[in-house]
Amino acid sequence: MIYDLIVIGSGPGGYVAAIRAAQLGMKVAVVERENLGGICLNWGCIPTKALLKSAQVFEYINHAADYGITVANAKHDFGAIVKRSRGVAEGMSKGIQFLFKKNKIEAIMGTGVLKKGGKVEVTDAAGKKTEHSAKHIILATGGRSRELPGIKQDGKRIIGYREAMSLPTQPETLVVMGSGAIGMEFAYFYSALGTKVTVVEYLDRILPREDAEVSKEMERIMKKKGISFMVGTSVESVDTSGKKNIVSTKDKAGAITKIECDVVLSAVGISTNLEGLGLEAAGVKTDKGLVLVDDYYATNVPGVYAIGDIVKGPALAHVASAEGITCVEKIAGQHVQPIDYGNIPGCTYCWPEVASVGMTEEEAKAKGYQIKVGKFPFSASGKAAASGAKDGFVKVIFDAKYGEWLGAHMIGANVTEMIAEVVVARRLETTGHEIIKSIHPHPTMSEAIMEATAAAFGEVIHL
Repeated sequence: MIYDLIVIGSGPGGYVAAIRAAQLGMKVAVVERENLGGICLNWGCIPTKALLKSAQVFEYINHAADYGITVANAKHDFGAIVKRSRGVAEGMSKGIQFLFKKNKIEAIMGTGVLKKGGKVEVTDAAGKKTEHSAKHIILATGGRSRELPGIKQDGKRIIGYREAMSLPTQPETLVVMGSGAIGMEFAYFYSALGTKVTVVEYLDRILPREDAEVSKEMERIMKKKGISFMVGTSVESVDTSGKKNIVSTKDKAGAITKIECDVVLSAVGISTNLEGLGLEAAGVKTDKGLVLVDDYYATNVPGVYAIGDIVKGPALAHVASAEGITCVEKIAGQHVQPIDYGNIPGCTYCWPEVASVGMTEEEAKAKGYQIKVGKFPFSASGKAAASGAKDGFVKVIFDAKYGEWLGAHMIGANVTEMIAEVVVARRLETTGHEIIKSIHPHPTMSEAIMEATAAAFGEVIHL
């Protein structure tokens, strides 16, 4: 069969690229070796949010008295929580099947290998091989949990994010290696259900990619919830020979600490899925585990493209989707602008949530900007007080000379729903005064963005 486009991988990059290409009149096929929707939909973004919601509901129930409500002997069912999460994922996967049918996209189930001359060889579960041709081929094979040297994941005692979503029983004790978004989300989830959690972070603070004030606030809040943190510390080894794991850590001073736990979760980033893809034979250039592409995701081989986690840039679902759309629109001959990687929002969905876009305060100073910084705590927000969610703040950073909105950093309830205002405003080159003069509804959490901006320009009312 000859297609206009074949996409290898059906994650948030691949399936979105396929649908957009179909909308633009292309005949499209998608090769997928497991489940439509890829890791994000089946084992990542969506089912983790279902787990986190269950943890949040359990926390609400345990603090019901704060709202004048009495709930006696509340218990959670770990198996039912996991089952609900899997059900949400399965429902979303069926939604992708519907979208493929609606857009006349053919799903070819099996493992795809790139061949020369615009061909893809697919091996199905029974071992049968078929060959397909296309004018254009997009590689969107994504990534998997990265393993640290000498600490191999066995799926039971030492696990990645995928196993963390579907453990048969809840561990009593858990060590999380890494405090990025994945590490913090699972640390919160398991801690909220009663697991004793220790987070080990190699760098000097948790959430190391976030603004330093956000990191500090998150650590303060999570310590109150009972989570322990070891920062500036490396995991040297994990001994799984006994009934319990023995995790050996070393801090910057060289001091060794041993931690006993049931399960170790590796949350130290991802490894790209490039093995067995046929890149070398097809002549596609890579560097340090990433496919080399131009601003529109074309590789050095004409007609072959790559998007998502396997190319340079943030390994985020919404980035992969944007890259897929940009790629196929360029293929279709539309006038498209390269993605602005300086305006990509990042979100962490533990409770409280974290959301950010643009430069941190340290980054802005390091680049030589004279800056105006505004900060508005949710403790001063009427909606936050009414909601019982006074932890956290909104912090905004502007260039003092020209008024450019350099960055925004939020920690608090539902801030992942608020960050898009900043992303759009920055894209439109909105000034701080335009934000201040844009009337925000009251009482809302989102008016904290206006208040923080007013604070940056010396006009804040409610502080």
